[in-house]
Amino acid sequence: VGMDQTHERKMSFEGAEGRPAPPTSLPLQGQGGVASQRKKLSAPPISLSLDQSEDDLFDTPDDLDINVDDLDTPDEADYTDHEIDWEEPQASQRDSAKEAVEPIPTYSAQEERQDSKLWRTVIIGEQEHRINMKSLEPYQKVISHGGYYGNGANAIIVFAACFLPDSDREDYHEIMENLFLYVISTLELMVAEDYMIVYLNGATPHRRMPGLNWLKRCYQMIDRRLRKNLKSFIIVHPSWFIRTILAITKPFISSKFSSKIKYVNSLAELEELIPMEYVHIPECIIRSATCLTYKCMAIYLRHCSVQYKSKRRKHQGTDQLHT
Repeated sequence: VGMDQTHERKMSFEGAEGRPAPPTSLPLQGQGGVASQRKKLSAPPISLSLDQSEDDLFDTPDDLDINVDDLDTPDEADYTDHEIDWEEPQASQRDSAKEAVEPIPTYSAQEERQDSKLWRTVIIGEQEHRINMKSLEPYQKVISHGGYYGNGANAIIVFAACFLPDSDREDYHEIMENLFLYVISTLELMVAEDYMIVYLNGATPHRRMPGLNWLKRCYQMIDRRLRKNLKSFIIVHPSWFIRTILAITKPFISSKFSSKIKYVNSLAELEELIPMEYVHIPECIIRSATCLTYKCMAIYLRHCSVQYKSKRRKHQGTDQLHT
């Protein structure tokens, strides 16, 4: 009977719709078993009719209907601050841009000339160097041109150590580096043929004495032509420090350079060697030399007085013996 009822339902559905009716329940267990142990889940009715319209296909339940007007959307103030304006910026933005960006300063012709004087570009050993001339203003007198000697353009280069900076300065190494470049570049400009260097050591305290490494570097960085054309290196008023340094470094100095070194103890002795017409002697060295001359004169007079007294005593003793 059950089979006949099922068959009749199938035939009735096929006759009505042309297709078998979908099942209305899902068995969770096998076909065999007690009917009370079966659990059935009800499925929603599914319509497979081809006669449905497009409106029926796209109908959504009431709980899924969304009203666009009820949605929360950001206000204009929420995104206008971050919106990129591809057109002309606002007035406030233009004002802030003007305050942030400073205009490029324009130099006058005089200011450009003054700025160019603060830096000098030199080429030493095929390398380009820049010299801070502003920091060397108090020390540019350390090297000067003292005229010429003999026949031709034989230059006299005067190096005054009294104009060197104090070694206790914080920027001492920076100044000496710029001064080193300044001395080498100036020497190349002053010298055309043979030349001599007059090193004025008088009135120079120990704190202003150049280091041995600095002097050695100066000599090594001098162009080979300048080293070859150096004919004499005169040291005026040499101190025990200078003599000691040269004595220690003599084994490491070439014999040619050692033969060019001469010691001069006074300006009068220097005047006998070179023309002094264009040689600039600093006032501190002149005062020091004058004081040194007075001291030498005092020592000489004291020595003469001692010798006179000793001779007088001898004569007095001889006279008493004769008497």
